[in-house]
Amino acid sequence: MTTLDRDETHTPAALPQPVVPGRPLPLRVAVPLAVAAGLALLVAFPPYGVWPLAPVGVALLAAAAHRRRLRAGAGLGFLTGVAFFAPLLAWTNLHTGYLPWVLLSLLQAGYLALLGAATAWVSPLVDRARWAWPALTGLLWVGQEALRDRTPFGGFPWGRLAFSQDTSPLLRLAALGGAPLVTFAVALVGGLLVTAAWGAWVTARRPAPPPSGVVPGADGPLDGRSPAGATAGRRWASVVVPAVVAVALTAGALLVPVATAGSGTSVTVAIVQGNVPRLGLDFNAQRQAVLNNHVDATIELAARVAAGQQRRPDLVVWPENSSDIDPLRNPAAGARISQAADTIGAPILVGAVLLGPDAGQVRNAGILWHPGTGPDLDQLYTKRHPVPFAEYVPLRDVARMVSKQVDLIRNDFVPGSTPGVVRAGPAVLGDVICFEVAYDEVVRDTVTGGAQLLVVQTNNATFDVAEARQQMAMVRLRAVEHGRPALMASTVGVSGFVAPDGRVSDATGFNTREVVVRQLRLDDGRTLATRLGWWPEVALAALAAAALVGAAVLRRRQRVRPG
Repeated sequence: MTTLDRDETHTPAALPQPVVPGRPLPLRVAVPLAVAAGLALLVAFPPYGVWPLAPVGVALLAAAAHRRRLRAGAGLGFLTGVAFFAPLLAWTNLHTGYLPWVLLSLLQAGYLALLGAATAWVSPLVDRARWAWPALTGLLWVGQEALRDRTPFGGFPWGRLAFSQDTSPLLRLAALGGAPLVTFAVALVGGLLVTAAWGAWVTARRPAPPPSGVVPGADGPLDGRSPAGATAGRRWASVVVPAVVAVALTAGALLVPVATAGSGTSVTVAIVQGNVPRLGLDFNAQRQAVLNNHVDATIELAARVAAGQQRRPDLVVWPENSSDIDPLRNPAAGARISQAADTIGAPILVGAVLLGPDAGQVRNAGILWHPGTGPDLDQLYTKRHPVPFAEYVPLRDVARMVSKQVDLIRNDFVPGSTPGVVRAGPAVLGDVICFEVAYDEVVRDTVTGGAQLLVVQTNNATFDVAEARQQMAMVRLRAVEHGRPALMASTVGVSGFVAPDGRVSDATGFNTREVVVRQLRLDDGRTLATRLGWWPEVALAALAAAALVGAAVLRRRQRVRPG
């Protein structure tokens, strides 16, 4: 070999430079990817509802944080969290000022910062076994949500990946493992996408190997095959296969069987959305106006029933806070509810704020009100999970320094101690109130307690239609998860019925008075998700913790390896 030959072979400028295997994406690329990840996640949720963007957002964050130092991974995760949660939770600042919204958004973004750091931490495992990247991504997302759903003050599950899939085939997986399994599947698909995209990026930048076995002057290799072509084929297979698996997994979820209707007796249910005098924190400032709206709407329904225009309901559901006065202590309020129940000739599940049990305390409750006999105190559900800083104020003196709005909550709501199983004659109801629909165990406890119909009583008068539609997406998941018909009754909307397969019927408008009536078929069966309870989440979160430990071991070995 001549000197010129040696120079051409070994000079770096003579050949394209290979990709350095341990190098992350340039920061000028990673930062926009992290922001784009948050925006993609946002658009996946209602009111936009472009559910395929949820795994895309997962993939973008995974790519941005891969191979970075922990602080950089945390910073990129935080950027994703701010871009996602700030607009997703914008409805929280409509009537309380900007500061509580900003603090809540930053707190939730902090959990995605932990996710970004964890993604960076497990990078050695990904580089050692690229096929493990999708599973690791799914496990870390489940672990992050398990922590966020419980801390602090009982957690805030809004924005779980599972709640973005209300129109996706992946929703059906809720019947097998609840919201944690749906989140895992979404993130797994995102992991497959980032595996394919990363492989494409590396393949495009890596130089093709020089052909071997070629006789100078001949037209091709001696055996008639091109090793370079075979190698390129293997490289592009690492791109195509994960992408195909991502599509197949999503489409394959359609094969998961779910109930389309209940298998038990039929019951006719009416939802009364009475509306409020005005939206905002003072929706009930005009005394008894909200109650009167719901009484009047129920009496109008009774008139249509008497005229033969509408089937008589077996049960009427009013929303949370539909009685803005304690009807157990105020005779006039109780009399108006009795008038509505007697006129319609059916029990009414009333959402009411009840005073007590001690001075300075109140309860957010659903109480069954029978025609003729009035309130049934044995069928009264008190909300088990009051919302911190909205229904009660922890650390009130500290919170007051942040916002004077906390003093609008003069009396703290006290939590109930029993699941919302309400026996309403023709049906056993699983009653949950407002944000409780986001908490897995609160809903499941009603089903294991015998509930045949899931009922979500809510008051969206202090929020907007985006929040209402996000809440309806949660109801859809719960219906599939437990194989139950469900409904959401709101003071101002959105109200509607949900079939056990997640389909919505008779959805109402926002800030309107509407009454919808539907015949439902009840169900007593239990899905696999109902039977397993929290064990799928425990198993997935434990595997996430094991992955973090495994990455620590591998990092230690890499540090002490000679050279």
